[in-house]
Amino acid sequence: HVQLVESGGDSVQAGGSLTLSCVASVLNYDERCVAWFRQAPGNKREGIAAISPDSGTVKYADSVKGRFTISRDNAKEMANLRIDNLQPEDTAVYYCAAGTSGVYNPNLSSDRYAIWGQGTQVTVSS
Repeated sequence: HVQLVESGGDSVQAGGSLTLSCVASVLNYDERCVAWFRQAPGNKREGIAAISPDSGTVKYADSVKGRFTISRDNAKEMANLRIDNLQPEDTAVYYCAAGTSGVYNPNLSSDRYAIWGQGTQVTVSS
């Protein structure tokens, strides 16, 4: 059964930090890029961070550079997204996604990812 399950979303005050987790049950997890996306109400889904299978390459959207950190643990089939200095504009549903097995260059485009989690809500109050 193929699935990704996110957790860690919460309601926090501006300036706080959160770590989101994504646990995978995916064949060849260690051969897939993993990415995090977010979608705020009324907005399109935005790619914010992506990581290569060996963690050697990471990419971030300009809007989150310096505050977001993506990581993964292939042995645990898990990926994390740490968010520091949370701001109200970070309020969104956050999704993790796994890419195609054997594609090693991480990408922030949603059409490069076929396996998605159900999302976890992050709400930031000022």
